[in-house]
Amino acid sequence: MAPPRNRRPGFSRRAQYSLFIGYVIAIAGALVGAVLLALSTLNPPAFSALRAGAAEVMAPVSWALGSVWNAITSIPEAIGSYFGVHAENARLKEQVTDDRRQLVRARAIAYENIRLKKLLSVREPGSDTIATARIVSSSASSTRRYGLIYSGLIQGVHAGMPVRAADGLVGRILEAGPDTARVLLLIDPESIVPVRRTRDGAPGFATGRGDGLLDVKPIALGNAEYAPGDVLVTSGSGGIFPPNIPVAKVVSRNRDGVLAKPFELPDAFDYAVVLRAYLTAPLPTTGETQP
Repeated sequence: MAPPRNRRPGFSRRAQYSLFIGYVIAIAGALVGAVLLALSTLNPPAFSALRAGAAEVMAPVSWALGSVWNAITSIPEAIGSYFGVHAENARLKEQVTDDRRQLVRARAIAYENIRLKKLLSVREPGSDTIATARIVSSSASSTRRYGLIYSGLIQGVHAGMPVRAADGLVGRILEAGPDTARVLLLIDPESIVPVRRTRDGAPGFATGRGDGLLDVKPIALGNAEYAPGDVLVTSGSGGIFPPNIPVAKVVSRNRDGVLAKPFELPDAFDYAVVLRAYLTAPLPTTGETQP
């Protein structure tokens, strides 16, 4: 005779024990949940202490589980890195070789400049730091782009001094008060900065557009035209901005020149450094009449 199909758990002691234990765990969980709910409602400080204690106990477990999960999820990346390490190693070796050649060339040029300056008895003007100031605010919606720094006449800041940040040129001081100064930002339409290309020294002018970019026009035409990817620094011409301060990187061409993106944007830094003007006006000698 075939056994019945709808056998109840009572025919198996293992099934009976499993069902009993399941009921016990469910009832115990419900009781614990009810107690915690009542405790959180009637006595919040005690529940907060209990929760903090549970967090202290579970923190090592959570850290261990997180470490295991991170190790598991990093396996595909590790495999990909292993197969791509040879190509990356070859690329880095080639880059190091090229950088070494560039470094040797730069050292040779620097040594030659030092030697020529000694022969000509040329004294390089200094670019002393006048003040380090916090950027209080900067205009972002207007076509005119100004900034306000928390340093002024008391700290030695005067109109015409250049302002830079960690990554590059910011602008120049337009006017100074006792403890604050107004900065004409590099991207303002009234800002014009003499620049040069780093790879060959081709000079040009960078003019603000008011939209976060610069219009850059080379002084000499022909082979000196700028191209996307060119890095521009201050040339030192004009007597305000010291040379070799990073200004912008060329991103595209336009009808009259190229467009460049400044290395420093008004909303991307908190502090700026005010420098002494590169070439200050000479003091009048004795006997000369001042206008």
